[in-house]
Amino acid sequence: MTGDPARPAGASGAPTDLYEAGLERGPANHRALSPLGFLPRAASVFPDRPAVVHGRRRYSWAEAYARCRRLASALAARGIGRGDTVAVLLPNIPEMWEAHHGVPMTGAVLNALNTRLDADTVAFILQHSEARLLIADSEYHGVVAEALSRLERPIPVIDVEDSEGPGGERLGELDYESFLAGGDPDYDWSLPDDEWQAISLNYTSGTTGDPKGVVYHHRGAYLNALGNVMVWQMPQHPVYLWTLPMFHCSGWCFPWTVTAQAGTHVCLRKVEAAALFRAFAEEGVTHLCGAPIVMQMLVGADESQRRDFDQPVKMMTAAAPPPARVLAAMQAQGIEVTHVYGLTEVYGPAVVCAWHDEWDDLPIEEQAEVKARQGVAYPVMEGLGVFDPETREPVPHDGETLGEVAMRGNIVMKGYLKNPEATAKAFADGWFRTGDLGVVHRDGYLQLKDRSKDIIISGGENISSIEVENALYRHPAVAAAAVVAHPDEKWGETPWAFVELAPGAEASEAALIEHCRSVLAHYKCPRRILFETLPKTSTGKIQKFELRQRAREMEA
Repeated sequence: MTGDPARPAGASGAPTDLYEAGLERGPANHRALSPLGFLPRAASVFPDRPAVVHGRRRYSWAEAYARCRRLASALAARGIGRGDTVAVLLPNIPEMWEAHHGVPMTGAVLNALNTRLDADTVAFILQHSEARLLIADSEYHGVVAEALSRLERPIPVIDVEDSEGPGGERLGELDYESFLAGGDPDYDWSLPDDEWQAISLNYTSGTTGDPKGVVYHHRGAYLNALGNVMVWQMPQHPVYLWTLPMFHCSGWCFPWTVTAQAGTHVCLRKVEAAALFRAFAEEGVTHLCGAPIVMQMLVGADESQRRDFDQPVKMMTAAAPPPARVLAAMQAQGIEVTHVYGLTEVYGPAVVCAWHDEWDDLPIEEQAEVKARQGVAYPVMEGLGVFDPETREPVPHDGETLGEVAMRGNIVMKGYLKNPEATAKAFADGWFRTGDLGVVHRDGYLQLKDRSKDIIISGGENISSIEVENALYRHPAVAAAAVVAHPDEKWGETPWAFVELAPGAEASEAALIEHCRSVLAHYKCPRRILFETLPKTSTGKIQKFELRQRAREMEA
């Protein structure tokens, strides 16, 4: 006799599942995943270890947990709970970290606002998110007052007076410390019943219209927080420096990652070279995240800004990959760089250039070429692919065939708030379609070539603006570069470059074009190079939409 005997049928006549009958989920064996659970563990296991550091302010894990519970209690006393939005306009200070825990402890959703937004955009977000309360640093009260005047309804404000900040006019009825004083440090909060419940709301840049509100859920935040630990091999008790804004993709989930490891959050209100080196030397910083501009600060710092430090430091960076000279300079300073890629819609970093030990023996130029690839999916991302935009078939792993990058899994957003059309478009074919274009190498590593809107089509040939920018970054005089399309009667489009030179460096337009010709096919090289300070977001991302508009308006 072959095969399995027939399984007994249930009342409906269908076979019963051997591993379901009598094995029910319940409070003993099933809880919703949420990063909020990391905090009480850190406070219980390591109550006296430093949790948050900001200038003269120092909080242990026991104290930090009590402050978060006070915040949650004070919010709940105002009737704020599940489904409500609490907006914050704060730099990287302890109150911002506390908001990432205290707000969702009530079931409410945290909306952290970009501190560089203008009043119109702040007003739009406050209106669109239906914010019930705004917690704002007094430095930004000029923008806040103007934004509030544009709203259809009043929003109460809680003022934060940071001891390390410049101060400003008070707008609210209460300051933050007084608000916390009315809360209970033993507030009895609970984890969400449903891990699909929203935890935070992060708005995209809105360069082509109103910004879209990206909704994160507790499950995704939990998983990506631990994904950060895994890809970075982060040990227990890291000392993490807040150079990446916490308003950016919920700080790439690091407010929860570092808490999971019972590390120390070293807050930094303003990112400057001297402050970075001081934190390395005095606080023993071991980890930080940031845009390429932060690496430029570290590499370009003068002797008066530098401080010696003994511990190895790891830095995670996104956007443009580090040029060989920058990578070498960082390594010489004892800083190991990890290159990641992600978007607001996937909780920040979701792809990492996972390093192989044998690559350590490569010349620094070849290491930089490898590190220029975005890499492979985070362990907590279930799907990463590059697909032909028309056929939706995967592209071959030849390092040449261009396709659209798509992702799917538990660290993809719930969707765009109150925007079902944009959500459906983003999730077409069961994947999150990023709009980024890339290739896949033979070893399965992804390399971005461009945003679909940034690809330059010249004489029928596709030119990757990223490829041209990487060539410019190889020149020692170049600190920042952006390549955009310029209209051309003959070719349709030609590449133009906007370049920001390193402090004290000199380079002519002709010299940089000749440099590009030495490493690129001539048709890919910029026809013009313009020297200026490039417009950037607060996270260091170059605002290409401004440069594209400028190039369209300029004569060849």
